[in-house]
Amino acid sequence: MINWIRTPKSASVAKYVESYWLLIKETDTGSHQSPKLNPHPESHLLLAPAAQHYRYDLKSGVKQGQGSHWLFPQVQTLQLDHAQAFLYLGVKFRVGALYSLTMSPVQPVIDEVMDVNLSELIAGLSHCSKDESFIEQHILAIAKDDPDLCCERLDQYLSTWLANNNEDNHSQLTRKVLPLLTTTPIAHLGEQLYCSQRTIERSFNRVTGLTLKQCQSMLKLESLLEYLYQRDSKDIDWVDLAYQFGFSDQPHLIRYLKGQIGATPNNYVKQRDLTIDVYGGVS
Repeated sequence: MINWIRTPKSASVAKYVESYWLLIKETDTGSHQSPKLNPHPESHLLLAPAAQHYRYDLKSGVKQGQGSHWLFPQVQTLQLDHAQAFLYLGVKFRVGALYSLTMSPVQPVIDEVMDVNLSELIAGLSHCSKDESFIEQHILAIAKDDPDLCCERLDQYLSTWLANNNEDNHSQLTRKVLPLLTTTPIAHLGEQLYCSQRTIERSFNRVTGLTLKQCQSMLKLESLLEYLYQRDSKDIDWVDLAYQFGFSDQPHLIRYLKGQIGATPNNYVKQRDLTIDVYGGVS
């Protein structure tokens, strides 16, 4: 595996984009061929060669296609097809960011994987070609050898589109809510933001397509799995871990993980078969 992750250098882009990331798999690597992807509240634009196949197995069915595509927020665990060699250059958008941008389909969209027309995303840029082959030949060509240059080019290409935004009261309130979700009980958000709980819930759902509880649970799961992934089983104190992540006891933690990813904590630690942070983090 070859991978990297970088944050945008442009402040105007960073308002909507959390990170850029690259993942390349060669055919002879020994990594999981069918890793799982945990539920996530962010949207990703995955840039890939036009002939490259993708497949996501969901409880509701299979989503598959070729080339670049959108991976919208998912409330369930997905199974990926990593049997063949692949290259993905990803743009990880902040939670709810796409709501403020002019795009098709109109946001929010949940539990969907859709092909993307790259030419539409870069159509407003006069300094580059307006066909999808430009992205493949130019961006993907430099992504492996020069991550910093790749990120600079992505900043340039996305800046015009991201500047064409509509920040309404719902998106502004949601942006205030998001950093509080990891530290503040949902019932106390209204006190901190000086508005009613109902107003917060309605605005957040309108922007993200998720409830506050769904998003908070996803963020907790991501943090928990990353914690487990980075430690040997012998170094994990399950009772202490349960309290650390806000569970009443170890059985509560076990029930939570089984409900979210279909595996007990011990089984997960043995298999290490989840891709954390949608390709761009621990994998």
